[in-house]
Amino acid sequence: MMDEPNVGADTHIRLLAGHNSIGRPGFEVLPARVLGEHSFELSGSPGLVLGCAAGDVLQVADDGTFEVARRGANVCIQAYRGGPFSSEELAGLEAGLTALNGLAEAPADRRFIVGTVAREVGFPVIERVMNDWAASVDNTEWWFGNAD
Repeated sequence: MMDEPNVGADTHIRLLAGHNSIGRPGFEVLPARVLGEHSFELSGSPGLVLGCAAGDVLQVADDGTFEVARRGANVCIQAYRGGPFSSEELAGLEAGLTALNGLAEAPADRRFIVGTVAREVGFPVIERVMNDWAASVDNTEWWFGNAD
């Protein structure tokens, strides 16, 4: 991955998101800060990868697999509906998560939405906001990406 880590530098890391129907791996590229060789602190929560959130420290192998070395303070929330979300639907979730001092983000095509909220807010509060929002958006599913 790196010969000599530039500790403290901002970078992007490639994490394994899964495999398609013919076994080909799929990856998600995420912003991170270099902590050491193969050691990174995530700067953003993933939309496809499960098991981590912004603020987590990861040990990342060259094949994109990873282990959480230290859990950060955030919960990752992932929302999907089988088609793009409208800008109004994204704005609705942004408002709900901003009220929790959280963040909602989506790629330009809005094919999924990622939320990041401090774990200390509590799962029941986050669930209430997410369920209220999802009830107003047809065919939407959401889940915690790192609820362990």
